Order: sequence, then C-alpha cells, then structure tokens
Amino acid sequence: MPDKTAPTASRQTWLALILFLMLGLLALALPDHPDAITPRAFLRLPLELPLIIFVLLLMPQRLAPAAAAVLTAAFLLTLILKIADIATQAAFQRPFNPYLDAKMASDGWNVLSGSMGAVQAGLAFGGALFLVAMVTAGLFWSLRSLALTPRPARRKLRVLFGLVATAGSVILIAGFSFADRVNARSVNYLSTRLDLISRSIADIRAFEEELVKETGPANGQGLFGAVAGRDVVLIFIESYGRSAVEDPRYAKTTLPRLHSIEQRLSETRLHAASGWLGAPTVGGLSWLAHGTFLSGLWIENQARYDLLMRSKRPSLNRLFSAAGWESIAIMPAITMAWPEAAYYGYDRVFAAADLGYRGQPFNWITMPDQYTLSTFERVARSPSRAAGKPVMAEIALISSHAPWTPVPQLVGWEDVGDGTIFNAQAVAGDPPAVVWSDPERVRQHYIATIDYSLSAVGDYITRFGGDALFIVVGDHQPASIITGPNASRDVPIHIISRESELIQRFQTNGFSGGLLPLRETRARPMSDMHALLIDLLAKQ
Repeated sequence: MPDKTAPTASRQTWLALILFLMLGLLALALPDHPDAITPRAFLRLPLELPLIIFVLLLMPQRLAPAAAAVLTAAFLLTLILKIADIATQAAFQRPFNPYLDAKMASDGWNVLSGSMGAVQAGLAFGGALFLVAMVTAGLFWSLRSLALTPRPARRKLRVLFGLVATAGSVILIAGFSFADRVNARSVNYLSTRLDLISRSIADIRAFEEELVKETGPANGQGLFGAVAGRDVVLIFIESYGRSAVEDPRYAKTTLPRLHSIEQRLSETRLHAASGWLGAPTVGGLSWLAHGTFLSGLWIENQARYDLLMRSKRPSLNRLFSAAGWESIAIMPAITMAWPEAAYYGYDRVFAAADLGYRGQPFNWITMPDQYTLSTFERVARSPSRAAGKPVMAEIALISSHAPWTPVPQLVGWEDVGDGTIFNAQAVAGDPPAVVWSDPERVRQHYIATIDYSLSAVGDYITRFGGDALFIVVGDHQPASIITGPNASRDVPIHIISRESELIQRFQTNGFSGGLLPLRETRARPMSDMHALLIDLLAKQ
C-alpha cells in the first residue's frame, strides 16, 4: 500500500529547507557594519549551511529536538550580535561588546522614548521582540523538520548537500577567482567576540589597579591660585567634534561663527586659545567624556565609568570645592535619579527639574541651551558671586544632541524668563521621523544646532563673562551619518579669559591663539586635561 504521508512529508521537508536557507543566509551573510549592507553581501554561500544540513541528515532522529535547539541558539546569537554590531557601528563606530555594552539598553530606551514618545517606542520594541520570536520559531521548526526528514528524501538530500559542502570547500581552498563568494566565517566571528570579551575583562582588572594608584594631588587645598577668587566655568557642547570645524560641509557655517565670536571677544577684551582633544567616545555616551576630562583617567566604556564612580579618585570638581570654590553642576539632560553625582563632589546639582523650565521640550532635548545658560547665571552664578564665593561650574549643553530637530533660535536674554518664550520654536519644523528620512537633512540640522550652541555660548560669555575663566569643549564627535566613515575622535577645546598671561600659558603648552585650533596642532588625550589644568592654573 502506498505511503499517503509521503507527499506531505516531502512538502514539509522542502518548506523547511527553503525556510532554513533563507534564515540561515540572513544570519550568516548579514554584514556586521552598516556600510557593508548591500545586495552583493548576500550573494555568497556560507559553507556552514550545507554542512549543517548534511550533519543533521546523518545524526539519529531522536537527537533532532536537541540539535535544533542548540543550532537555533547559535544562529540567533549570531544574528543578534550582528544587528547589535550594526547599531553600535552606526552610533559609536565600534563593534558591540556584550561584556561592556549590555547596560546601554536602558539608555537607548530613554533616547528612543524621548524622541518618539513612549507609546511609539514601546510599539517598536514590541515589534522587534515579535520578529525575534518569529525567527526563533522558524529556525527551530525548520531545523527540527530537516533532522526528521523521511528516509528516501533523507538519502537524496544527504548526497546533495554533501556534494555542495565538498565543492564549496574545494573552491575556498583552491582560491578560484570567485572564491570570495564562498566562505565559512561564523566560527571565527563568534570566537573573535569571545576574545573581545576576554580582553575587556583583562582591561577592567588593569583599570582597577590603576584606580588605586596615587597620582596627582589628593586634596585641592592650595591649588588653582592663578584663578583665585574668579569663577571657572567648564562647558561641554554636545556632539561638537572636529568634523564640525574642518569638514567642508560644516566649516562654511562653523568658521564664520567662530570668527564672529572671536571678534566679539576681542571687543570685550577677552582672549582665547584653542586646541584639539582626543575623546574616549564617539556618537554618544557623553558621560564617558565628562568622566575622562574630570578624573584624568581614560574612561572609554561603561564598566570603567562604573568603577570610577565607586572610586576615591578626586575629580576636578572635588578639588576646586576643597580649594574654596562652590562646585556646581548644571545638567539639563538629567531627568532621573543621578547617584553618580556623589563621585564628582558637587556642592550643588541643578538637574532638569531644578532649572525651572516651563517651556515645551525640543523633542528629547529638555530645554534650549540659551535657557540653560541664562538660568545658570540667574540661580547659581549671581547668588554665589553676591555671597563672595567663586563658582566652579560644569555645564552640559544639549541643544546639539540628536535628533537635531527643531533647531532653536536665540531670543533676547532679558526675554528668556521661565522658558515659555521658546514654545513656538519647540513645535516648529519637521518631526524627527521626517528629518531622518533624508540623511542630508539630518546633516543640515546637525550643523544648525552646533551653530546655535556656539552662538549661545559666545553671546553668554561676551555679555556675562566678566573675569571668569571659561573652558569650552566638545564632548565627542557625532555619529558616522554626520562625519562619514573613519573620522577622527578629536574635539575642539577653547580657553577664554580676560587675563592674557593665563591664555599665554596654554599657548606655551601647545594651544593656538584664538578660537580656531590649527589643523597641525597635536590632539592630546582628553584625560590629560586634569593634570594640565592643575599645573597651568597654579599660581606662579
């Protein structure tokens, strides 16, 4: 009697084969860098696919569920790692590190929900989970079905994929002209990731030893005599990198702005020196740059940052506080609890809720930079000055943070008030989804926000600077959608003071005069600024 189940079994086998080849090709052929994702990238044969099918058809069928589960996990791990690589390469220009980057998930959610709204972000996250579940189910079913292929079809497919695997191996070993279309990289890909994790663990152990070494002053008493009695204001400008100054697409906006500010500084008898710093991060994770600048240690990942926050390494903020300054943090992007503030040793912290902004947010941006600077002058700097105590302030400006829309505009400083004057600006222009549909518009919006931030800082300093020392620095370069591939990690730093002798000290130490860093000026590591400021701000 003929087997009535044979046609059904055959159809199921072929369906499982097609589904596995599609999902397997997606996982193994998918590049790990966004710039490499092209149709040609998928026109190749990963040798692992025919080899896996061949082995499945050889093994006892009782092992089918276990084999399908193990292989599904391996394919899923490879696919998820590559997707994570694509994301971190696009944002931070480096591969994903499971050991160091797992904590970024919550930060990604905060940015996504702040840009899109919690509901839309939740739907996107739910959709991603659904796709992962579908891929997982598809892989498991197809692998299990192939392992349970009926005997007649089993023999034919075993011969077929044995030949394919053999032919592919011969092509690869012989190095034929089309051998680049055949490869077996998945094992190397996963082993490289394990090696990265191993090296990261060793790096963290070395950093733990570095943290306990005593280098530099442990207490600020007697330091910073060159600026005694004067305010010291450290301003980080979000995403203000070297590309904003030197890339021809942006220089036509930034250079005239810097020249204009420099002219106004000269008119108000302020002097400037500028240079380049090598930042520890790119595209985001601004707190790594803050930690690096203020601790004097190279903080290039979250694990190092977490260890620093638990250490006794004195920050510049803490040293200034011990030396008699009131150490103040102005943090408009901090909207939740911020236990890390304890490490820095601030005397007062003004997070977003403490700055009293009553206007509309600019998408993820809680408030425009002009409001941040105006409020700093009103609620922090002026009261301290009236009390006769100088301020050491760390200010994080965020108007030039992605998604770079809408672009704020300066208003009269006397009109800033509680920020409601910015309401019309906050709802003007296209939403992020529209702007980000066109990479060129993203770049236009980026440099427009940098121009705004520089304008706000320049206007503030020339109006309210007085005899303060200002240190204005970019926290990191923006993502590669702005800079293009292989951009440096350098950021500009500007030192501004009424005292020309103090500016001369910086010029003697490699800074160039004015607001435009010279192209040939060596970029020093951002971590060097801790010791350099202690040295150059000493009374001589």
